[in-house]
Amino acid sequence: MGVETVIGLGRSGLELTLALAGPVLLFGLVAGLAVSVFQALTQIHEMTLTFIPKIAATVAALVLFGPWMLTKLITFTLGVFTSLPGYVR
Repeated sequence: MGVETVIGLGRSGLELTLALAGPVLLFGLVAGLAVSVFQALTQIHEMTLTFIPKIAATVAALVLFGPWMLTKLITFTLGVFTSLPGYVR
């Protein structure tokens, strides 16, 4: 296994990680921003108010994008396992 192969495999893994984490993080970001605007408008500064909408947004993102994320992860894993004999000499 050459250096190029290891770097390519690592890069593919990092790209997959960013692609899988992106929707969940984006939903959490939007929920956090909405709660912050709501708190600024109503001047309710309760620290625990931010947790429930962020958790709900994260769960919603996992429900919406879960099948897609699982398909991408399975495809990547099968690709690595399938090409594994070619990596070992």
